[in-house]
Amino acid sequence: MGGVLTGFAIIGTVILVGYLAGRLEVGGPTTGHVLNRVAFFVTNPALLFTVLATADLHEVFSSFIWVALASALSAAALFVLLNAVWLLKDLSVATIGALGSGYVNANNIGIPVAVYVLGEAGYVAPVILLQLLVFAPIALTILDARQRGTVSFVGIVTQPFRNPMIVASIVGVLLNLVGVRLPEPVMAPFELLGGAAVPLILMAFGMSLHGMRPLQAGSGRREIFVATAIKSILMPVFAYLIAHFGFGLSGTPLFASVVLAALPAAQNVYNFASRYEQGVALARDTVLLTTILSVPVLVVVAALLA
Repeated sequence: MGGVLTGFAIIGTVILVGYLAGRLEVGGPTTGHVLNRVAFFVTNPALLFTVLATADLHEVFSSFIWVALASALSAAALFVLLNAVWLLKDLSVATIGALGSGYVNANNIGIPVAVYVLGEAGYVAPVILLQLLVFAPIALTILDARQRGTVSFVGIVTQPFRNPMIVASIVGVLLNLVGVRLPEPVMAPFELLGGAAVPLILMAFGMSLHGMRPLQAGSGRREIFVATAIKSILMPVFAYLIAHFGFGLSGTPLFASVVLAALPAAQNVYNFASRYEQGVALARDTVLLTTILSVPVLVVVAALLA
């Protein structure tokens, strides 16, 4: 599990730097919000474009991607159901909760886990593509529509083309499909900007922790606990049941399916919540708690299935 611990140590260090920067008020009280917007509109699109333009898209059509899709949808649907009958939160907050329940940290933590635990970085590529091309557009469409206060067919259809992250993802996939490889001087600026995406998101997340106590009164403890429990415990169980009994997977593919489902909620969930100013505490605390819990959860998964 050295790769898991190494990945968490790197991420934790950058979050700590962000927390200290926020505590020292480096850049002023709104720096975290500014970093989130820069990541959303500039560095994240650059990173997604470079990743998807060179990814092995054949992985998308393996049974592995369907396990990831089914387990994530099951986790998100469970949160939505519990919200409808018990939590009774606004649609925007419910969307953030559903993302926190099923949107895994496939990039920041998933890549080192795939390399050092599973022995193959390719396992994480289908999950990244699935989240970028399916989950993110749906969630951002809902958040966009709720923010504007109106919903229209044209707005839903054109929403992906007005979101820089989705546009970058679509362009990257299209170039990949047609076999176009851009010259290095053209790709270099995107790679340079994309390299700043993860540090910006992690630092902004760390800054958000300054002056805030997780699970404080009024933060929405019920929905935080629900999203955390679904993400950390139930989603890996869903992945095991779907992979083993639904697709007949065993051995390394089964192990990989469960490991990736056990990853914590992605920092992008907090990034989305901050961008639309909906469910920010829910996103922040769910990301934090699932990140802490993912270490023992991954250890248990490895002990049972490796």
